[in-house]
Amino acid sequence: MVRRYVLPLFLVGSLFWALSGCGVYSASSGRVDENIKRVYVEYLENMTPEPNLGVDITDIIIRAIQVDNTLQVVDEGDADSVISGKVMRYHLKEVFAKENLTVNEYQVQIAVVLDFNVRSTGEALFRKKRFTGTGNYVLDDPQTDENTARKEAVEEIVRDILAQVVEDW
Repeated sequence: MVRRYVLPLFLVGSLFWALSGCGVYSASSGRVDENIKRVYVEYLENMTPEPNLGVDITDIIIRAIQVDNTLQVVDEGDADSVISGKVMRYHLKEVFAKENLTVNEYQVQIAVVLDFNVRSTGEALFRKKRFTGTGNYVLDDPQTDENTARKEAVEEIVRDILAQVVEDW
């Protein structure tokens, strides 16, 4: 007799569990201020000896915001908010040496400092926030080089920036 009720109770319980977890779904990012929908991204000032690094990182930030689609990237005059900042550091660090003490692996380290301001109020959603990224490459590995490590470092930075810009405030 107990077996007769097990399946219906299981189905009702499963339905309740599914509905309670999925009853309300929102595609919004959970941003605090829904009035900020458009952002202008200034080209980052490059304080490093690496040519075009500020432009490259800015372009990748813009593309990431566009793909995320929480905010719309617009010209400065149409923006509710502005992201600005500087690329502060580009460093190659030796991270591994062979037995004969020749360096075999390097790490690209990049640091960016950003401000994110609301234009109408002048409020800083964050100011002088530091974002860092790293990427490694091995000299004996034809699949990696300084450019792949640089790309990995920039991708890490952009993920963190996106999380701060569209999720955490």
